[in-house]
Amino acid sequence: MAASVARGAMAVRSSVNRPVAFVRKIPWTAKSSELREYFAQFGHIRKCVVPFNRETGFHKGLGWIYFSSQEELQNAMQHENHIIDGVKVNASLSYHKLSMYQIASL
Repeated sequence: MAASVARGAMAVRSSVNRPVAFVRKIPWTAKSSELREYFAQFGHIRKCVVPFNRETGFHKGLGWIYFSSQEELQNAMQHENHIIDGVKVNASLSYHKLSMYQIASL
């Protein structure tokens, strides 16, 4: 019982402290591969998520960049102007909220 509680707490802790950047105002002409390529200058990118609208086929203009470490994320955040396809995008720290599943597993 105690081991399962410890594993649940560890899962919550690791998901909350992920090095993730939230990117807004992505131009509709930009692809997720371009986002990945741009942010790779700050460190190793584990994952790049850009959700699409199923009706229009275009992405929603926002996304998440998952870095390998907090240091790489901080490198990206220290850079003030992120320009992709000639457009300045807004990048900020992403704060994950605990899902009901994570809370129930505690």
